[in-house]
Amino acid sequence: MPKKRANGEGNIRKRKDGRWEGRYTAGYDPNTGKRINKNVLGKTQAEVKQKLAKAMAETQHIDVGRSDDYTVATWLKTWYDLYAQPNVRTSTANRYDLMINTYTIPRIGNVKLSSLTSRHLQKLYKDLLEHGRVHQGKNESPGLSSTTVHSVHLMLHCAFERAVKERLIPRNPTDDCIAPKVRKVEIKTLPPEHMKAYLDAAQARGVLPMFYLELVSGLRKGELVALRWDDLDINNRTISVSKQYVRNPDGTRTLSQPKTDTSIRMVSIPRTAVDLLIQEHEKHPDNPYMFPSPVTGEMYHPDSVVKLHEKILKDAGLEHINFHGLRHTFATTALQNGVDIKTVSNMLGHYDAGFTLRTYTHATRQKQDEAAQTMGSFMEQVR
Repeated sequence: MPKKRANGEGNIRKRKDGRWEGRYTAGYDPNTGKRINKNVLGKTQAEVKQKLAKAMAETQHIDVGRSDDYTVATWLKTWYDLYAQPNVRTSTANRYDLMINTYTIPRIGNVKLSSLTSRHLQKLYKDLLEHGRVHQGKNESPGLSSTTVHSVHLMLHCAFERAVKERLIPRNPTDDCIAPKVRKVEIKTLPPEHMKAYLDAAQARGVLPMFYLELVSGLRKGELVALRWDDLDINNRTISVSKQYVRNPDGTRTLSQPKTDTSIRMVSIPRTAVDLLIQEHEKHPDNPYMFPSPVTGEMYHPDSVVKLHEKILKDAGLEHINFHGLRHTFATTALQNGVDIKTVSNMLGHYDAGFTLRTYTHATRQKQDEAAQTMGSFMEQVR
């Protein structure tokens, strides 16, 4: 016989298989008005009593009638459509789309939102780290980087936090996860002694202005190709960075605002760079783009610029570094030659100088050594 409890407390009984079961009313179906009954199981009556109390307490804070309607897939799509996409930049929305539809839904999309646990997510992170890469290139591991998987964790935290606020789940399952630690990747730069060879090879290919500008400004590749001639202020020697060329999940490319508000900026450039840009414009005076494609006359495709960079390295007989390494080269060179961290951060369009400092610790280490020597010399005089 079931052991009766007061109304709203549920009831506990011992099953034929020897386990104890606690049943309770979790809510009512909004369409039919029928009770939504749920249960908990345990080896002892005391265990079930504790589980039952916890389950019923959680039920008071969720809308059971709605929560059972969602799987992880349907909730993530709802969150993306209503809360994420309308409020973030195109590049961020595209990244969310990739993380949701390529990395998450194929693995845990069918799990009921109300049944999702931290263990589901922990297994997801492990699988992404080991087998998450969709297009595996030569010499690439099959798993995603820890940085990418950590980004998936942060996105899921936001999505499930919204579900908590809408009373679909009692608590955020990401709170109990151990998020992948971001491993610091070695930053490769173009050494000063190799810059002349690199620029000579760029000049031989007729693209010196583009790559010279990159080395003195550190622009992102999407920002570089999106530049128009009217973004250059010749008198003040500045470049206006207000847009970037981004890749969508379907492979198409669109113009959008840069990653963050701080990425919209004015970047000062040396007189030599201005002169080279003027020479470049004289080759195509009626074209609005600063670096139009010689094939289409339209905006350069970022991938084409990357391929050009690889050809320049090969022509110069230099070790391979990726195109983003030129951005790192600018930052490292500037910091090692006395430019302060705040100025470099502003020129790169970083959201704060702390991020720049953490990224380029290797560059500021040299300046710290110089500061230590300066202070040592001063203190010797004091003594």
